[in-house]
Amino acid sequence: MPVIVVANPKGGVGKSTVATNLAGALARAGRAVMLGDVDRQQSARQWLALRPPMLPPIRTWDVAPGGVVRPPKGVTHVVLDTPAGLHEKKLGSVLAIADRVLVPLQPSLFDIQATHAFVQELREHKPKMKIAVVGNRVKETTVSAEHLRQFLGTLDVPVLAMLRDTQLYVQLAARGATLWDVAPSRAERDLAQWQPVLAWAA
Repeated sequence: MPVIVVANPKGGVGKSTVATNLAGALARAGRAVMLGDVDRQQSARQWLALRPPMLPPIRTWDVAPGGVVRPPKGVTHVVLDTPAGLHEKKLGSVLAIADRVLVPLQPSLFDIQATHAFVQELREHKPKMKIAVVGNRVKETTVSAEHLRQFLGTLDVPVLAMLRDTQLYVQLAARGATLWDVAPSRAERDLAQWQPVLAWAA
């Protein structure tokens, strides 16, 4: 059972957006997926509460005080959303059950610096961990996007995608939905960007 942790110690990089859409894609593909949340803000749980019952189901768990509980029986894939500032003991407890870590970041100097240090920290905690990076909210023609590409070229981890900056994610999140819950023609460009992420997560 793949356990995919979406993590970056920097806040505001779009971890919940990536986690919910990844879970939605797996659910649409017929997987029995669980979306867990160890963020105090409980963004993923709040999103699940908005999810219409006619959409492919996504299960969840409760966060026990001081630790992470196990996924429910029958689940084939786990996606785990995490808080900003994930370090030391809490990071260790999450990585103890993780198979892989997906690290989203935005094209900003602060995100780049935090991500570089975090990838090194992941390597120290679990040297054989499968790690990948995804650029998030990227405006293709900007200087910041070019800086992000240059930085990602220095990391010894795969860069799966550069997800574009679009309000579609915001609109869908407000309804508990994902790119895979609307007509493909509405999200054609975004769905194509996600394909390498889904191949890595499978």
